[in-house]
Amino acid sequence: MSNSKKAVALRYKQGTDQAPKVVAKGVDSIARRIIEIAEEENIPIVKSEKAVEEFYGLDLDEEILPEMYEIAAEIIAFVYKLDKEFS
Repeated sequence: MSNSKKAVALRYKQGTDQAPKVVAKGVDSIARRIIEIAEEENIPIVKSEKAVEEFYGLDLDEEILPEMYEIAAEIIAFVYKLDKEFS
């Protein structure tokens, strides 16, 4: 399964969520569909095998664990930077 494509979608609503949570995840065709939806909805896509491996083990609607905060913070900072550049 090492050649399989995986995707994980996180959501974080500041003021509502305690921490980012997994809202979608999948392998191969499901992963491709997650990416297609993100592209259609103009949701930023961050390609990081490390992040996918970290978050993939979580259940849907599960908040990320405290030990995952650092990698999530890096992703959020990257997304905010992109948002500022394209605003």
